[in-house]
Amino acid sequence: HAQCTANGYGERTGNADLFSVAANLQLKMGIDVLPEGSLRETVHVSHAIAEIANIAPNSHQPYAGSSSFAHKAGLHASALKVNVELYNHIDPAQVGHVQRVLVTEMAGRASVELKAEELGHDLSQKPELVTRVVNKVKELESEGWSFEAADASFELLVHEEMSGKRPSFFTINHWVTSVERAADQSITTKAEVTVTAKGQEITCSGEGNGPVNAFDNALRTGLISLYPELSSLELTDYKVRILEGRLGTGAITRVLVETSDGNGEWNTVGVHENVIAASAMALEDAVTFGLMRQGRKPE
Repeated sequence: HAQCTANGYGERTGNADLFSVAANLQLKMGIDVLPEGSLRETVHVSHAIAEIANIAPNSHQPYAGSSSFAHKAGLHASALKVNVELYNHIDPAQVGHVQRVLVTEMAGRASVELKAEELGHDLSQKPELVTRVVNKVKELESEGWSFEAADASFELLVHEEMSGKRPSFFTINHWVTSVERAADQSITTKAEVTVTAKGQEITCSGEGNGPVNAFDNALRTGLISLYPELSSLELTDYKVRILEGRLGTGAITRVLVETSDGNGEWNTVGVHENVIAASAMALEDAVTFGLMRQGRKPE
């Protein structure tokens, strides 16, 4: 007899997690506790309940957490190329999950190859390209960038190293943001962005609940007539991390942006001393990758 709650939720501490208990009983002890095929819904149901409860899913949750089958060190990636069972205690698909390889400053050639394969690019026969990508990742990470949680920015980097040019649908020429507090204490945030796309220079403006939101609205407002697909894009998460000063300079800001088109999410990163500039970089990558997901070919 097992007493559990979904994701371990409840007003008391120490509640056993239903999903971990069910998976352990079924996969580790061979005791069928769920109807056939139900265990594959573990991740989907766990995250759906977290959404209803308005609680961020626990990335370290066994079986269902986003980090459950994530691998970072180069040693792990090398072993996975030999046999995926060496560092995965089960087949992730059994609980509706997938294996992920994270690209960080610890990345080696195997990490880059596996991550590129995960994104649909076979680099196994391109050792020089792999070397360039590894060196570029390590160079950027030394400057404060991180691709561990920014798969979309990493894929754009791979495209750039493959073709010698970063995928691009537009060029941001100029932008300005402003925040104004009126006498009635109301706050108005505006942004103006000038972009060149398909040979046209477009100046557009937007408002938002902050400078980043206003910038995002202005950018997509200006481009939507040329790329109607942008109407489905939505900024779903925004994270800022202040990094310590490097080489005697001031603090560096790293921004991570999560974007959705209703069919999936992707993450991009930007790094700069100025938080708005870092956000602009991450948003530019987000829109570029979003258009590529829609099947558009870069200019």
